[in-house]
Amino acid sequence: MHYSVSVPNFGEFARPEVFAEVARRSEAAGWDAVLVWDHVVEQKALHRDIADPWILLTVAALATRRIRLGTAVTPVARRRPAKLAREVTTLDRLTGGRVVLGTGLGAPIADEYGSFGETTDARVLAERLDEGLHALDLLWSGGPVSYRGKHTTIDDVVFRPTPVQQPRVPIWVGGVWPNKAPMRRAARWDGAIPIMAGWQAARPPDLGQVRELVRFLRTCRADNGLTDRPFDIVVGGASPTGTAGRDLVAARADAGATWWDERIPWGEDLDRAEPLLRRIEQGPPRG
Repeated sequence: MHYSVSVPNFGEFARPEVFAEVARRSEAAGWDAVLVWDHVVEQKALHRDIADPWILLTVAALATRRIRLGTAVTPVARRRPAKLAREVTTLDRLTGGRVVLGTGLGAPIADEYGSFGETTDARVLAERLDEGLHALDLLWSGGPVSYRGKHTTIDDVVFRPTPVQQPRVPIWVGGVWPNKAPMRRAARWDGAIPIMAGWQAARPPDLGQVRELVRFLRTCRADNGLTDRPFDIVVGGASPTGTAGRDLVAARADAGATWWDERIPWGEDLDRAEPLLRRIEQGPPRG
């Protein structure tokens, strides 16, 4: 089991120096990754202070040496694949191969897409997500790429340098479980980051749901002939410290999860760094 910390890109965490301190302390306390959210307005009526996740991850990269860094999740459908491919490659090279790209549709769709004149049709966004992921994979190969999809075009280009990690930077895909479509998508890539019941309260996922999800993902992987490739399943919530936390996470590892993602309950503490830093310094719930 590996252990990550989930960090908003808004509120006090929007200050790069604060985010760098979160990453530095996470590494010192034995966590394995810091995963930052990727919002441009989040709930726009709240007028939050929001920072660019790639700048935050860059300052975190310069403040750390071991810990993995990534997004959870980047809405690929609102990004140009070529720009995203360059950003992720540059960060992967800066970190010596420590990047994970968490992806998904993103939310809330009306605020994050509609506010800027983008479509809010979830089917179209799903098409753009799938094409964007395929484009990223092609561009990271370092070879000549030509691709024409419904929404994405690449005309005879070579992207170099390539990421440190090969054959690609790991792509994890998020989505709401038990919805099957996003988890089928996840099964085609390198990992799944499901949103499960109780997520706003950071309630640890029900063991039965975890087992059901793992069975579904393994079946999808087998159907696609991918059982011989590494695959991560990321579940999370707010874990208690001590034996209770270790037992809680160990049970989910036994059910097939490979990462525990420590999360903050939604509420007034969501924007504040001190509660998360306090939990970080208590260390991950290792068995």
